[in-house]
Amino acid sequence: MERPREADESFEEIYRQLEQVVAGLEQGGLSLEEALARFEQGTHLAERCFWLLDQAELRVTRLLADEHLADEAESEP
Repeated sequence: MERPREADESFEEIYRQLEQVVAGLEQGGLSLEEALARFEQGTHLAERCFWLLDQAELRVTRLLADEHLADEAESEP
C-alpha cells in the first residue's frame, strides 16, 4: 500500500476526523450529494488510518525480528 500524499497528520487526528464524518452521516438530514461526499471523505480517511496501522505493524514486526536475531547472536558459542 502506497503512502498517502497528505500532510503528516497523526493517526489520532485522522481517526478523530473519521469519527466526525461518521457522526455526521449517522445524524442524517444530508442531501444525497452531501452524504456521498462525506462517505467518500470517510473512506479516504479510513484508508489513511489503515495505512498508518500497517506501517506501525511493520515497525513492530521488524523490531521483534531484530531483537530475535540479536538474541540468537548472543546465544551462539
